[in-house]
Amino acid sequence: MLKIFCLMLATIPLLAYLASSESLADDPWVVYEGAKGPGEGKHIVFVSGDDEYRGEEGLPMLAKIMAVHHGFKCTVLFAINPDTGEIQPSHQTNIPGLEALESADLMVALLRFRDLPATQMQHIIDYTNSGKPIIGMRTSTHAFNVKAADSPFRRYSFNFGGDYKGGWGRQVLGETWINHHGAHGRESTRGIIAEDRADHPIIRGCTPGSIWGDTDVYGIRTLSGDSKPLVLGQVLAGMTPDAKPVEGERAKKNMPMMPVAWTKTYKGESGKVSRVFNTTMGAATDLVAEGTRRMMVNSMFWALEMESVITGKNNVDIVGEYKPTRFGFGGFTKGLKPSDHKLP
Repeated sequence: MLKIFCLMLATIPLLAYLASSESLADDPWVVYEGAKGPGEGKHIVFVSGDDEYRGEEGLPMLAKIMAVHHGFKCTVLFAINPDTGEIQPSHQTNIPGLEALESADLMVALLRFRDLPATQMQHIIDYTNSGKPIIGMRTSTHAFNVKAADSPFRRYSFNFGGDYKGGWGRQVLGETWINHHGAHGRESTRGIIAEDRADHPIIRGCTPGSIWGDTDVYGIRTLSGDSKPLVLGQVLAGMTPDAKPVEGERAKKNMPMMPVAWTKTYKGESGKVSRVFNTTMGAATDLVAEGTRRMMVNSMFWALEMESVITGKNNVDIVGEYKPTRFGFGGFTKGLKPSDHKLP
């Protein structure tokens, strides 16, 4: 009897561990604790929630790079269907776990037309006003579409026309949604480094032609604030990195070229100033290109004022298997939960 009692006592810690592990597996987000590296002690929160460019695939891949190769703790948040617990990018009203921004040193966002409940949205706005750095990708220029006219967050909508014109995208990141400048799905993008910024840390190690994406160039009207173009988007007549620039009548699309990546600052309501990097590239398929990944990794070090770490040879190798789904509405992989993105 005593042996049975002792055995029961011995199994309690194991059962507690298993229960804890199961609970963590069921969390509607994924956390990569990070290995040794320059990022030790720093926390990056990646916020995905777009229904076209597979941010739910691209952001976990970038997070693994930053955690495994560079030592950052990385939390990835997703648009979750609350009825199933599954990742559903088209579900525009739920991104659980945004309280992680309270301990974040950097937020990386790939969002599109979200209309989040006040309790979730407040975390994003509090972070926006904190003076901490912000990185936006692709459709984050039109991150929010708050439909309720009386919502205190209506001004952050992409089409707001008042004293916060263009909403969160234009005011914080530098531009809102304008149009497809290149032909969507037919003309890809080659990143051309702006002549006066060839020495910038964000593009250190990005060789000519290495910044590429199969998504098209977005139109820009006028960048806001102190935005300064870093990479220009050359419209290509095809969907491969070696495609030639568009010719004939379409050649006008490159005269001049639109900015596809830039830096700026944002002064929030607290009076504190954030470093901001935004790129209208960044779909999951864009990140297959080594130069595009390097630009993103470098931008995170730059945003955190860690320029001294950027050698141009920092490891940007993909961790594990990465076969991104092509962009397109409704094309996300069905039935996945955040735990499916955990490291093996």
